[in-house]
Amino acid sequence: MAFQLSVFIICALGILLSTLFNLRLRIGKIGLSLYWLIPFVCAIILLAAGGVDAKSVWAQFTSNDEVNPLKILVLFLSMTALSVYLDEIGFFKWLANAVLKKAGASQKKLFFLLYITTSILTIFTSNDVIILTFTPFICYFARNCDIDPIPFIFTEFVAANTYSMFLIIGNPTNIYLATSMKVGFAEYVGVMALPTIFAGISSLAILYLMFRKKLSAPMYAHESEVTIDNKPCLVIGLAVLCLATIMLAISSYIGIEMWIVSLCAFGIVLVASTIATLAQKKSLKPIGKTVARLPWQLVPFLLSMFVIVLSLNQCGVTEYLAASLQNADCALTFGTTSALFANLMNNIPMSVLYSQILQSVSAQNLKGAIYASIIGSNLGALLTPIGALAAIMWNSILKTQNVKFTFIDFVKRGFLVGVPALFAAIGGLEIMLLI
Repeated sequence: MAFQLSVFIICALGILLSTLFNLRLRIGKIGLSLYWLIPFVCAIILLAAGGVDAKSVWAQFTSNDEVNPLKILVLFLSMTALSVYLDEIGFFKWLANAVLKKAGASQKKLFFLLYITTSILTIFTSNDVIILTFTPFICYFARNCDIDPIPFIFTEFVAANTYSMFLIIGNPTNIYLATSMKVGFAEYVGVMALPTIFAGISSLAILYLMFRKKLSAPMYAHESEVTIDNKPCLVIGLAVLCLATIMLAISSYIGIEMWIVSLCAFGIVLVASTIATLAQKKSLKPIGKTVARLPWQLVPFLLSMFVIVLSLNQCGVTEYLAASLQNADCALTFGTTSALFANLMNNIPMSVLYSQILQSVSAQNLKGAIYASIIGSNLGALLTPIGALAAIMWNSILKTQNVKFTFIDFVKRGFLVGVPALFAAIGGLEIMLLI
């Protein structure tokens, strides 16, 4: 047990430091992120030293059940690809520009429109893609209108990481935790809708109180035009996304696994958009960029973390943690600790760890523990800039845009919004558990 636990702690610290300082290994002109390289090396060490049973690892990777990590990865990458494709077509930039135009000279109107738009888009797409697209656009707009961008970029960030809980596809942590525990699409939204709304109302109210003085000042908008060059491809992308969401909702009733639905959806988009683009004699670059922009580094990262956590499971660590976390209020315990662990090691490795801990939770506590862990994996991102990949990417964008928002600034504002939102969501979950 000591060996496996030591490797896990070293890995967690390595992930934390590499995330915080964006550490990379340079080999000539190639730069490899230590974020995924550290767990990859740790997993190799465990396998080589016998710290984890290699046959068990192989059995997990080749199993035909829904908790196969490869199937979970396919589901995540396919749904992310649909969002990235819409971004490459220019849909999100066009929509962001439309929202900014609609606000006119009112910062308050822009604040509420931005929160609502970000929330709705995140529900049906991906919080990472929304943050990557909207943040630079908001920074550019604020600079152009000579207003402080902080109220708007922080509002967008909070909305994206709150409403990413609503559907299973909103965040990779939702996909991993829910799928590993065999939670279906419809079952998921039936429970998580109310906690998400509670957290959303709480965060919106606090954000408005936080920024109300700055939002009272008028702004002088300089309108810009954003056009979509390939409208047939946009129609294809939106139609397939809508169809995929419907199919995911009914997948458990018709006996089709979610990863198959998402993979087929992305395949349809690739084929249909290629045909449409060639027919118009336009460039295939958006399609190529979609594939190139996918978070491929998560493949070795997630698989390596799975091996590391499996070693903890085999030596009894996760069973011990499950016994320690189970008490009279399992939702509160798992919700708060998962948010804390997300900020100690990032929310993706936390989700891999908790997926194994949940395997040892008693049947009477399991439902509350699953959904509370999902809540913590999403709202934990609001507490510090290292709680989620979305936070790390968001912070790096601000640096490139010369927007000053320090670690301390994030923590001060993040705790004011994140802690009440976390408890509001857990409260909503408690209500759902009583129904």
